[in-house]
Amino acid sequence: MGLTQQEVADRLAISRVAVSHIEAGTNTPSERTVVLLAGLFKVEPTELVVGTGYPTAKFDRLPAVAMRHTEVELQLALCENDLAWAEHLDDPRSARRVVDRWAPAFVELDRQATSSERPQVHALRRRVAALRGVTTG
Repeated sequence: MGLTQQEVADRLAISRVAVSHIEAGTNTPSERTVVLLAGLFKVEPTELVVGTGYPTAKFDRLPAVAMRHTEVELQLALCENDLAWAEHLDDPRSARRVVDRWAPAFVELDRQATSSERPQVHALRRRVAALRGVTTG
């Protein structure tokens, strides 16, 4: 997936050292951490720990499914939908309002994005700028 330990730690709201300990097998992650990891890696929580030494009592409390997208991925998908809609509007002013809504959001999206998400953020930012008639550097 190409994430650093720090990026994983930031996504899970745990320390980089905790990620290192989980990775090395010196620490058993909580159910919360397993669910967040499962979502990050787009698998079910039980798939992540089956066949490991994960405690049965914790395993039994894991939910069947986990959220499979990040907030950045969600916002990018919403932006894509809005832009597709704006491109089909007959009224240029209405289309511009839809596009203008997204321009300021990219600062925060860029801040939250992982290194693997950042190219998507930048590509969508360029698309918004092009639709607004603005050049970006």
